[in-house]
Amino acid sequence: MNIYTTDKIRNVVLLGHGGSGKTSLAEAFGYLSGITSRMGKVDDGNTLSDYSKEEQKRHFSISTSVIPIEWEGYKINIIDTPGYFDFVGEVEEAVSAAGAAIIVVNGKSGIEVGTQKAWELCEKYKLPRFIYVSNMDVDNASFRQVVEDMTNLYGKKMAPFHLPIRENEKFVGYINVITESGNRWEGKEVVPCDVPDYSRANLQICRDTLMEAVAETSEEFMERYFGGETFSEAEIRAALRTNVCDGSIVPMTMGSNILCQGMYTLLDDIIKYMPSPENREVAGINLKTNEIYHADYDFAKAKSAYIWKTIVDPFIGKYSLIKVNSGVLKTDDLLYNVDRDIEEKIGKIYVLQGNKPIEVSELHAGDIGALAKLTAARTGNSLSTKATTIKYGKFDISTPYTYMRYKPKNKADVDKISQALQKMTHEDLTIRVVNDAENRQTLLYGMGDQHLDIVVSRLLNEYKVEIELSRPKIAYKETIKKQSDVEYKYKKQSGGHGQYGHVKMRFSPSGDLTKPYEFATEVVGGAVPKNFFPAVEKGIQESVGRGPLAAYPVVGVKAVLYDGSYHPVDSSEMAFKTAAIQAFKKGVMEAGPVLLEPIMSLKVTVPDAYTGDIMGDLNKRRGRVLGMNPMSGGRQIIEADIPMSGLFGYCTDLRSMTGGRGDYSYEFARYEQTPSDVQEKEVAARAAKVAENNADD
Repeated sequence: MNIYTTDKIRNVVLLGHGGSGKTSLAEAFGYLSGITSRMGKVDDGNTLSDYSKEEQKRHFSISTSVIPIEWEGYKINIIDTPGYFDFVGEVEEAVSAAGAAIIVVNGKSGIEVGTQKAWELCEKYKLPRFIYVSNMDVDNASFRQVVEDMTNLYGKKMAPFHLPIRENEKFVGYINVITESGNRWEGKEVVPCDVPDYSRANLQICRDTLMEAVAETSEEFMERYFGGETFSEAEIRAALRTNVCDGSIVPMTMGSNILCQGMYTLLDDIIKYMPSPENREVAGINLKTNEIYHADYDFAKAKSAYIWKTIVDPFIGKYSLIKVNSGVLKTDDLLYNVDRDIEEKIGKIYVLQGNKPIEVSELHAGDIGALAKLTAARTGNSLSTKATTIKYGKFDISTPYTYMRYKPKNKADVDKISQALQKMTHEDLTIRVVNDAENRQTLLYGMGDQHLDIVVSRLLNEYKVEIELSRPKIAYKETIKKQSDVEYKYKKQSGGHGQYGHVKMRFSPSGDLTKPYEFATEVVGGAVPKNFFPAVEKGIQESVGRGPLAAYPVVGVKAVLYDGSYHPVDSSEMAFKTAAIQAFKKGVMEAGPVLLEPIMSLKVTVPDAYTGDIMGDLNKRRGRVLGMNPMSGGRQIIEADIPMSGLFGYCTDLRSMTGGRGDYSYEFARYEQTPSDVQEKEVAARAAKVAENNADD
């Protein structure tokens, strides 16, 4: 692949709902630019960007891939992203590396939730964008409907650049709104044709909208427009480029990915209207001077780059995907990783075409490439020279809230599984592994059930290890509500020394649920010698780990040793510790033991229309709605307190209730007493489990 300077580069991310046609659009681009000699199909599992076994098996994108193509002397880095919400982390990474976006809308399905989410991401990152309507070769695809719906949603900035020509229900050509000319497809050729009469009125409306937008770019243009003058094609295109780059116009175009129709014009429009990196800004902090460093994709400045994605593949190895923010990166350069405090020789530089590495000698500012075997590097790290140390801010990545407990099918695979999961968390920042030692379980977090399902499948197919997912244990705790006064005498007589420990203890609520226990002594007259006090406390300390009610950790208990007796020969630390353990069990059970459950503070963001359904569902889950705050875009944030047990499966239920439009987040708030029916059920279930497997599950 040739070397391209900053002004000849375009970084374009494909966004949209799952199944809208992003991967087949990337495939059509690859075919037209000559990367492949025949077009692959998603259903056949032979596309450039869906190269992993999981993607080929499931027929949808799971991870982001880059397809760099060469077109008319330019390099366009096409970044193909997944459309399903479980893989939003991949999309957020891709958007951070892109300079512009194409939002793909299925002409048959029209605007879907993924379309709106893609638009919101572009707004957040201020990305110039095109709307591309796919599947125009399908009978009931309607470009006009998509234009109307997008205009209703986002206002008059929608500007159709092309209009479809249909004959006998077939998509046969398009009208160019700028040049007011018609074009037809005949085989692989595009031939001029007349604009059909039925399209003239619509063409006039679209043309007027474009001319208004052009007129608004300068006062001189405005005067000419009102004076009835027409603009030249060059003036129109120059003005439109300005409008597209600042986001005040969003061009709309259409085509058929499978038939490769509409692709030439789309590729030409990417080059004509989308900004090159030199027109975009990027800034970091110069750690030597503590000043803002305006890299701005300037090739003349010191070398710096940013790792926006990591690929760890058991077959092709580890690649750090980078975007060069300034300077020119060359083979064997020394780069300093600010975040990991390590200097590494980068060796060879690659561009990845799907999973195919192509070696290049250098990468200019604004370009996207890959570095192999940077051992310490992680997604989000900044790379620069030691002389000019630059740190770039990290992009936002969604927090995973769906989790399951996992166990290895084969105990011998524990180490292999943790190594494989570690590699997967380097690659996908929305996978988290949490060791919940208190409840003796390991938890796997992801963005949804499908996400976790794919992790399990990848472990089996790529790393040859198997795990089982199950419902996680809730981190209940035990405490007491009343006071109790108990004594326990531990006596054991066998040949030689016996064992003797005798304690009298009071148990009461300490009032502090953050600590397991408080221990005090009120022994008078040496009934229990002081040297045995630590042994009694050790017995309490050991006991709070597994409470007598349902074997959950105990909190908020005050234990007072006030009396007892000892034997000058048989008493030992061991005997007093055992006596304290038994006294604790008895004392807690007599002091009104209760189960405490974790309460989460939940925020659910949904469109207004769904608030009633959401609140009804929260009530069913024993949630308490605390209030609602309106947001922009006709949405509400519902705040509620909800028991952790009520959140199991919430991600799937929320998506099905809101058609994927709802989001939620939660954090731990406090512990509260569980209702008696929940407590009874949990104690019975726990007792059965403990009886079945005394070593704890």
